[in-house]
Amino acid sequence: MTLDERLHDRQFVRTFFTTPTAVEGEDDSAKMLKSAIGLQGMQAPDVWVPDNEDATAPNMRDEGAQNIIDVVAADGADFPGEIHPRVVWHRDSPGTRYQGFQHMLEIADPDNGAVEHIDGFVIPEVGGVDDWKKADEFFTIVENEHGLEEGSLAMSVIIESGSAELAMGKLRDEMGKPSNNLQRLFMLVDGEVDYTKDMRAITPTGELPSWPELRHNTSRAASAAGLIAVDGPFDDIRDVDGYRERMTDNQAKGQLGIWSLTPGQVVEANKSVLPPRDGYWLAEIDGREEELTEEDGLQVYEGDRLSLEETPDGYRLRVGSNEQTLDEEELKEELLDVLAYVPSLNDIVDSMAEFEAAKEAGKGAIAMTRAATVRIDGVEVEVSSDRMWDEATYQALQTPITLFQDVYENRPDQHEDLAELYGEDVVERATNVG
Repeated sequence: MTLDERLHDRQFVRTFFTTPTAVEGEDDSAKMLKSAIGLQGMQAPDVWVPDNEDATAPNMRDEGAQNIIDVVAADGADFPGEIHPRVVWHRDSPGTRYQGFQHMLEIADPDNGAVEHIDGFVIPEVGGVDDWKKADEFFTIVENEHGLEEGSLAMSVIIESGSAELAMGKLRDEMGKPSNNLQRLFMLVDGEVDYTKDMRAITPTGELPSWPELRHNTSRAASAAGLIAVDGPFDDIRDVDGYRERMTDNQAKGQLGIWSLTPGQVVEANKSVLPPRDGYWLAEIDGREEELTEEDGLQVYEGDRLSLEETPDGYRLRVGSNEQTLDEEELKEELLDVLAYVPSLNDIVDSMAEFEAAKEAGKGAIAMTRAATVRIDGVEVEVSSDRMWDEATYQALQTPITLFQDVYENRPDQHEDLAELYGEDVVERATNVG
């Protein structure tokens, strides 16, 4: 077993969507489960988590476990993503761990009809690596108790403590030992709320710290152990721009999945990590990005942080608060430092196909040119840049395509959405390239 290789059918998880298992005070306590299990297309997550822990009141959790059984047994076959219920667990509470074990035993009982549609369980509040092994042993007991194949139930954990964060660094040494079945591990999910509590962190406003180090460490551990890294919940469900910014920041770390609290967030997260339909140019100034507008084949900058004026001696360019007088070649070089192109799915497919053709012709590297005519304050400038493509570049830029192919293979309910977004021809080419 090579730990760097993914060990499960899913190579990527974009969306991790939790739902209370039992709602107190309702005629039908399972109504939210019944609503969630009916989601399809872009509204349906890659991983659905019936949440019998924090989202469900302690006095409702026994009923919640039964609701999971009833709802998943009835409608689980039609759910397009994976189903991973979250049960209770705590590194410092044997009683809580036992309760979670009992719920796992009940939910996984084949006689109850739900386990054939369940892919695994999510374990919260883990501690050191020995605590992970306790949870893994319970999975093994559940499987043996019910005659299930060992390792058939995936185990995902939520990183909500410093001890759990440190434990991630030990996974490569522990996984694969005959004394455990930690190969069943699937997702490492950040839980910044309880992590903040465990770290005794304080901010002036009471808002959660962003914890970029935790997200980086989780992504690194997932990469090293062949797992999938998922960020925690983004609580301000009305702040769509903030949610997108968080996902963009995560994706640059290799953390392509995020917790979704609403079907609206699921749609955003399902689409965010996919390449855009149309490529576009950006101006990156003082850490801020502004998208250029295409008009009659020109890329037009309409913001106020970049200005350009033609002078008798050349050009006067202002970038932020920095102003320079430049000749034409110097201007082009400065603009290339400011401008960046975001490739569409079709652009990526074209580049990969061009490199594959060059490789078949015996070339080890080729230069790819990207050119545009940019208009700033009415002044037009032609800019172009060359990027050298070799095998390493090809492999690195293959990730968006392999993600797209993973989505296409595992989410047939999204085929129509993808065809509508990109066009059937682009989708077909993207599923075959690479």
